[in-house]
Amino acid sequence: MQILGLLGILAALALLIGLAYRGWSVLLLAPMAATVAAAAAGEPLLAHWTLTFMQGAAGFLAQFFPLFLLGAVFGKLMDDSGSVRAIASFMTTRLGTRRAMLAVVLAGALVTYGGVSLFVAFFVLAPMAQALFRAANIPARLMPAAIVLGTSTFTMSALPGTPAIQNAIPMPFFGTTPFAAPGLGILAALVMLGFGLWWLARREAAARKTGEGFENQASPPNVGADVSHNPALRERMSTAREFDPSELHQGRRSADEPSITVAVLPLLIVVAVNLLMSFAVLPHIDADYLAEPRWGGASLAGLGGVWAVIVALLAAIVCVLALNHQRLAALRESMDAGANAAVLPVLSVASLVGFGAVVAALPAFALVRDVVLNIGGGPLVSLAAATNVLAALTGSASGGLSIALDALGGTYLQMAQQQGINPALLHRVAVIGSGTLDSLPHNGAVVTLLAVCGCTHKQSYFDIVMVGIVGALLALAGVILLGTLFGSF
Repeated sequence: MQILGLLGILAALALLIGLAYRGWSVLLLAPMAATVAAAAAGEPLLAHWTLTFMQGAAGFLAQFFPLFLLGAVFGKLMDDSGSVRAIASFMTTRLGTRRAMLAVVLAGALVTYGGVSLFVAFFVLAPMAQALFRAANIPARLMPAAIVLGTSTFTMSALPGTPAIQNAIPMPFFGTTPFAAPGLGILAALVMLGFGLWWLARREAAARKTGEGFENQASPPNVGADVSHNPALRERMSTAREFDPSELHQGRRSADEPSITVAVLPLLIVVAVNLLMSFAVLPHIDADYLAEPRWGGASLAGLGGVWAVIVALLAAIVCVLALNHQRLAALRESMDAGANAAVLPVLSVASLVGFGAVVAALPAFALVRDVVLNIGGGPLVSLAAATNVLAALTGSASGGLSIALDALGGTYLQMAQQQGINPALLHRVAVIGSGTLDSLPHNGAVVTLLAVCGCTHKQSYFDIVMVGIVGALLALAGVILLGTLFGSF
């Protein structure tokens, strides 16, 4: 019976991946795939849908909806106030065409590490990259890889304190903070950034040697094309990150840009308040009341990391409003658009988590769990493999990471305690692992970026693989090796 159940799990995954790649909504596919897996195992279908699935999805919403909501509102306000454009303009002016590649990467890194949603960054960085690459005569096919390196690698999974949802997901499971294993995170970020810049410089030099420039590629880019209302793309985007791009054109963008100081200050507020909450405020508050039955027997260790990011984003939103109130001419519309932009992504990822909860509750999952936990190299290698595979299958770093930790997080924590491994090391390995193979061709962020840049998979995907997957895998291997030898630092 377990073999039949295992085949059912594989069939459910194939259904989920295949139809999601064709643009079907994950909101429909996840419960449908969960039902297929439960039916193959001979389990009660309605009970799994209304109890197991919904409890898993609701648990994710209860923990992380505030982060999706505040992150999306902050990103929309930064966009409509002209702050993201101001940062892109500053990088363009300061670094210029001689350092076009570096300018695009650093602009993307600054805005995303400061909490601006990925898709907001895409729609601003693509026109900036086009102007720089045209002036520098760099092939347009390299634009997506440069944007990926700055927005979707080290600022998402490696730099300590990043407010990305991926960095928040392990905190309730391991009792960690957003700054888990900061030394290893910084080293991983340097590996990703260094390898990515080396690769892009190598590709630029090769293009110049053969005489390839911006204009002489097979298909000129249609940069800035509005792909946000494409229904199939929208569903794939929603599982990739935390912002629904269909809301990007709601509200009203400011015609002028703030100074670079005003534009950057809210991003610095995110990092600074996050740091203060994690190490100066929350460790010294009396949170014993959380153990009371009405709070569900919660603990500050499980909630503190999420609370720190919530307060940091709230402070940054207040800062944006205070500094840009004259530029935000349609404030209610911008706030509404930001709030609406959080709904589809959080529900889509929650549905993936519900699917994972059903799979983990099936008797056949014991076979999968035993295979994963018995991978050679110890819990760090096993955890990295689990998050890699699930992120690849779902095309979502946050979805794959949530499924892995919902099913096995407690087991990994117990193994770590038995072997003297710091939970902060588990946190960093899990987050970096989720941000590697999630960038496969069906990933919504990859598909969207290529469309925004007017490029195709054939033209640009190989370079995305090198900077977004190979560089991240090298960093992950380095973190596991150093963590095994020296522990968390």
